[in-house]
Amino acid sequence: MKKKPVLIGIVFAILILGVLIYSSMNLAAYRVEVCMTFNGQMSCKTAAGAQKETALRAAIENACADIASGVTDSIACTNTEPSKETWLK
Repeated sequence: MKKKPVLIGIVFAILILGVLIYSSMNLAAYRVEVCMTFNGQMSCKTAAGAQKETALRAAIENACADIASGVTDSIACTNTEPSKETWLK
């Protein structure tokens, strides 16, 4: 009887591992490098996503995280047009 919970735990761990491996297998359809300039600083980041808008938004937010401090600056930075936008995929 004690083997059943252990077996269920192992199956659950294998299932979670499978989902992690599957999700990390570069399934993103779009990949972009974005450079953001804000308050005299510049940061470039690359991001990927299943949709073009998702990839672009992630790259912008990641770049702004390096150069903006605080909520107000972060919002202002993410609402700024990228200085450079290069689609890699």
